[in-house]
Amino acid sequence: MRIDIITIFPEYFGPLNVSLIGKAASRGDITFAVRDLREWTHDVHRTVDDSPFGGGPGMVMKPEPWGQAIDAVAGSAETGPADTGATTPLLLIPTPAGVPFTQRHAARYSAERWLIFACGRYEGIDGRVAEDARARMRVEEVSIGDYVLAGGEPAVLVMIEAICRLLPGVLGNAESAADDSFGFGDGLTGDRMAGLVEGPSYTRPRVWRDRDVPPVLLSGDHAAITRWRRDSALRRTAQNRPDLVERLLVGELDKHDLAVLAEAGFPVSGEDVAD
Repeated sequence: MRIDIITIFPEYFGPLNVSLIGKAASRGDITFAVRDLREWTHDVHRTVDDSPFGGGPGMVMKPEPWGQAIDAVAGSAETGPADTGATTPLLLIPTPAGVPFTQRHAARYSAERWLIFACGRYEGIDGRVAEDARARMRVEEVSIGDYVLAGGEPAVLVMIEAICRLLPGVLGNAESAADDSFGFGDGLTGDRMAGLVEGPSYTRPRVWRDRDVPPVLLSGDHAAITRWRRDSALRRTAQNRPDLVERLLVGELDKHDLAVLAEAGFPVSGEDVAD
């Protein structure tokens, strides 16, 4: 996978060189290129922003440097690794006004060969930039949460981590991704999350500060362990993310699931039982 990042703070992306993502990059599985937007400015002050039309607080990032930067990066397919097969990039613009970034987005983006991230600052990027880019490539505006950051850089780091850990060979155990929170398994026949958040995990020692590991995890009964993990996920989801449970209540829960949710204090009815 090839990933280009356009930003006014290239130094922000040092973390890409560490941990599993950094190892994948060192192997050549991921190619990162971080570009300074100011390369495409043409005044002595290297200006990238100006006051908004119509008035209001803050500054807006100018279209000229952004348009030239995207043109230059998107037009550089021939400079990418020969084996990537990357010809048309997907441009991702992090913004609080974008669609919510989810695990499904991460999975879909991980199948791309070439991503370009545009890191906005201030009050955002002039709206014509995305409009113009859509005439030549796919463009998606995405948000990592209902809050506002000082710039797109931390959002890009979050998305890259979520996307790249799904690439083949990045995780030591490929099954780890399948069992993540918000996974896509069936949730009934295997210990998949199926849209739930993951329950707690445990390791050695078996007793820590007088607290025991749940006995079922030591039983060797794989079916019981699978059921326990499912139940733990249901309880934690009901407590922390009831909105996710509500999405599952129509035809995706069995009677045992409903009993666990009822015990956890989540309102359920017989109509919600899967056939």
